[in-house]
Amino acid sequence: MKKFNIRKVLDGLTAVSSSSSATAQPGTPRENDVVQETLQSEHFQLCKTVRHGFPYQPSSMAFDPVQKILAIGTQTGALRLFGRAGVECYCQHESGAAVIQLQFLINEGALVSALADDSIHLWNLRQKIPAILHSLKFNRERITYCHLPFQSKWLYIGTERGNIHIVNVESFTLSGYVIMWNKAIELSTKTHPGPVVHISDNPMDEGKLLIGFECGVVVLWDLKSKKADYRYNYDEAIHSVAWHHEGKQFVCSHSDGTLTTWNVRAPAKAAQIITPHGKQPKDGKKPEPCKPILKVEYKTTRAGDPFMVLSGGLSYDTVGRRACLTVMHGKSTAVLEMDYPIVDFLTLCETPYPNDFQEPYAVVVLLEKDLVVIDLGQIGYPIFENPYPLTIHESPVTCCEYFADCPADLIPALYSVGSRQKRQGYSKKEWPVSGGNWGQNTQSYPEIIITGESSCLFFFLLLKVMLQVLYKLKTAKVFERARGKEEKPNTDIVDEDPFAIQTLSWCPESRMLCVAGVSAHVIVYRFSKQEITTEVLLEVRMQCEFSDVDSPDPGGDQTPTLPTPGASSSPQESEPPTQPSTGSNSSDGPRDNIPCLQVRSSPLKQSPGYQVELVIQLVWVSGEPPQQITSLAINSSYGLVVFGNSNGLAVVDYLQKTLLLNMSLSELYSPSDPYQRQPRSPRKTRQPSGDIPPVASCMSRLSNLYSESVKKLRSSSFSKSLISSFFYLCAHSCRPDAKDNSFTRSRSSSVTSIDRESREAISSFYFCESFPRKGDSLVSPCLLVGTTQGSVMMVALSLPPGGDQRLQQPVGIASCGTMAQLKGGVLTMALLDAAGTLLPPSYEPWYDPNASDEEKEKSRRRRPASPPSSQEGQDTQFAVLCSEKQAKVVAMPSQTRLYKHNITETSFVLRADVVQMAGTNCITCFCANGHIMTLSLPSLRPLLDVNYLPLTDMRIARTFCFSNLGQALYLTSPTEIQRITYSQETCDNLQEMLSELFTPVETPEAPNRGFFKGLFGGGAQSLDREDLFGETASGKASRSLAQHIPGPGSMEGMKGAASGVVGDLARARIALDERGQKLGELEERTAAMMASAESFSKHAHHMMLKYKDKKWYQL
Repeated sequence: MKKFNIRKVLDGLTAVSSSSSATAQPGTPRENDVVQETLQSEHFQLCKTVRHGFPYQPSSMAFDPVQKILAIGTQTGALRLFGRAGVECYCQHESGAAVIQLQFLINEGALVSALADDSIHLWNLRQKIPAILHSLKFNRERITYCHLPFQSKWLYIGTERGNIHIVNVESFTLSGYVIMWNKAIELSTKTHPGPVVHISDNPMDEGKLLIGFECGVVVLWDLKSKKADYRYNYDEAIHSVAWHHEGKQFVCSHSDGTLTTWNVRAPAKAAQIITPHGKQPKDGKKPEPCKPILKVEYKTTRAGDPFMVLSGGLSYDTVGRRACLTVMHGKSTAVLEMDYPIVDFLTLCETPYPNDFQEPYAVVVLLEKDLVVIDLGQIGYPIFENPYPLTIHESPVTCCEYFADCPADLIPALYSVGSRQKRQGYSKKEWPVSGGNWGQNTQSYPEIIITGESSCLFFFLLLKVMLQVLYKLKTAKVFERARGKEEKPNTDIVDEDPFAIQTLSWCPESRMLCVAGVSAHVIVYRFSKQEITTEVLLEVRMQCEFSDVDSPDPGGDQTPTLPTPGASSSPQESEPPTQPSTGSNSSDGPRDNIPCLQVRSSPLKQSPGYQVELVIQLVWVSGEPPQQITSLAINSSYGLVVFGNSNGLAVVDYLQKTLLLNMSLSELYSPSDPYQRQPRSPRKTRQPSGDIPPVASCMSRLSNLYSESVKKLRSSSFSKSLISSFFYLCAHSCRPDAKDNSFTRSRSSSVTSIDRESREAISSFYFCESFPRKGDSLVSPCLLVGTTQGSVMMVALSLPPGGDQRLQQPVGIASCGTMAQLKGGVLTMALLDAAGTLLPPSYEPWYDPNASDEEKEKSRRRRPASPPSSQEGQDTQFAVLCSEKQAKVVAMPSQTRLYKHNITETSFVLRADVVQMAGTNCITCFCANGHIMTLSLPSLRPLLDVNYLPLTDMRIARTFCFSNLGQALYLTSPTEIQRITYSQETCDNLQEMLSELFTPVETPEAPNRGFFKGLFGGGAQSLDREDLFGETASGKASRSLAQHIPGPGSMEGMKGAASGVVGDLARARIALDERGQKLGELEERTAAMMASAESFSKHAHHMMLKYKDKKWYQL
């Protein structure tokens, strides 16, 4: 019987609906007749792959000393497990409650987690995707502390009421054995001792349990006799307790910054009381109280003095001092300052046995925003170099871009320059967290993530499930840093860091990089392998001026006099300054002609890597700050940088270091001379989306627009003096006047905040080689411009020949008018050829700008996109346009709309990209309502629509990005990157790609008791806990105390996760196991029935013998 596939039916329905809504011009071939679409819904499936970065808001930590696996719990209920570099795993508790404590079942492949909602969970780590086997939810008491002895199946749980319950971790059932608080403390005590803050068994006697209460009382409990052997009292509250490995002493840390050492058999008085950071008075009085010592660990060595490691305890007079970890070894005390507050720390030891010399070799310190591992074996306690980048940024991430299938030579180039940035002084030993095994490498293409933040960019390498820092670029060093309050950077334009990066544009092939900041500045970078010292950085300042122009006379058709390309409308424009202007920033008048940031004038040493080529800044005008840059693009083949905001767009030639064009949105809508200012509203020229009339435009060579100041700028020497050229962008703010039905212009200072938000702005750019005008037969360089109001306009570019002429002749630019109209702001644009293949922007191969001229000429060959041949009346290109509401495919050069698809009506698209998938292309969208969608090209058939992640934070909207080959990512928290895939192939291979946490390792041998200890009984005393805590001895626990919740278990987890060939084998193995289990149960039932029958037979035979010789009246 043929298998019914509902997906294919849906594909057919969507194809019919899409084709029925599409319109085609007469004589134009339908797309399905030309382009064979191969993508189907079977190619798509959405799932999470791996999470990178530092766990957000960590709360607890545990380490398996045999498996060498580190586990970190967070306040949001997440679990992150780390092994060797590339071995990471993420899990999540469904309740989302904070993880208060973690306990490994050492070398068993299991983990116990205790949550703030008074539940404990048993995780199975023997599978690639860990699953919960059992859960236990306490109903009447709150969990405060847990302790699981080494090689024991009985878990001690302390509660807020001061009681201790015992759980069997195999079955996750409560034992009837309970240690009540009123039996543990002295009967004469009148107050409650408080919650249980510590539980541990004596290293040398498993039958003795040490219980610490918050009030300062410590009790040594005898498990067999069910009574307290000793009680130790101290006036200050207890935070932690640590044993000496011989079991004769233990150390307590208190809230007044003291450490008390107690002999087990001398409970009356502490053997030693010290205040590590307290000032010792000369008169012998008690030291001044210090901050609480939150945790202490006491570890011994065979060859030397023991180590005592503690956190906290600093003096109260150290105001503003950072958190410290104190290491006391013999007579030396080392105080190690940390960058962030300490959450927890663990001392790593050579042996897992608590009754042996511990031999500590490292300390893992969990900070609020970092993980530090300290080497205890070297002088000075250096830290280990972290193999996985837990700290993915130094300040909040403001932008993120994702690039897949990058050039092969790019990764080594970035790695070589990035390796020089690594700090020195790390420990020479290997990273101690070295457990787990890598998965199979089914991914052969390299991926790069670029994250932008306050003042730097990070380049990350993604390979399989590994993340590695390649290179760090500091973008703020080009500006002067504030040394005092008077020199503080101008932050009136933004409330955040003035150096924060807002958007970026990167060309991997040419390695050109362009970033735009929140202070309305743009920086252009080139990549070089040689170090240079730039004497002076070239700065181009652009002034955005709102001119007061008289309104047209309502009684006539006259218009105000407009400036022509040869004339100027103001004295400033006729005489542009050729020297740097300090501007006006006095209290007597408004700020004018000054940027938000000051470019440094001193020589700048630029290391190998990305080096500053050009700095562009928008300046204040009449007391109004410049508008933030909303869109940015760079093209290495054309040598152009284009950026836009709510005032219009500007095109900068970074080869000639000149501003080519500044154009307001009203001029973009008008297909005329871009320098002919027309007093008309841009909204009046917009056409309905259905029919766009043909436009006429003339190409201007712009040679007459190069003022004398620009010519001087080009011919001057950039390395000798700082030359700032001011260009004035007259972006008219036009709006209709309701009274006289005319248009008035006002300064930006009179525009309200609501008007600013509703003002149309540039939202996207796309460099291409296409047909600039409707009906053209030859392709030429073009620029597609999209706005926040859904308009898509074409700008034609005329490039001079290469070589020296490119550096001398100007680039011609002309607006060709509106090409299409969409609903919502335009997010992305792309170009396809007649076969449906993506036409990427042309690029120039990378060359080292500091190399010799011969090497430059060898590599400097422009690689344009292949120009399609066009015949009269035929369309050979298709423009793909996607906005916040809909997507369209427009035929070029006829500019006829072929397909339209309304993506969403009730929400809006946050991110859209045209990506390569399974050898062809599609549109991927992420909506604010959490839906992730894909559309085929060019017919715009819906292929995937999954409700994945509702928008709960602007960070997600700011960082969500798609990439080729079915990959996507976003910042799920301020410190973590979540990678997802929408590719069915990647989902099928996910099990093979993921790493294994558990590896079979033999448990180290127990320490030798020695001849005399074995002879006289001085060794460790074992305890049969089953006899004490089992149901036979202790009875059943109260059912109302806790509720057992069975987890999905490893079987169900494997069923849900297994896929592909390996998945089939796994499912077959599971089926065999289930069949064997059922057969075993059947065999047990058969054996029980046989035993019952045999018993009945014996009983019947006995009855027959008993009444054989008796008469009926004797019965």
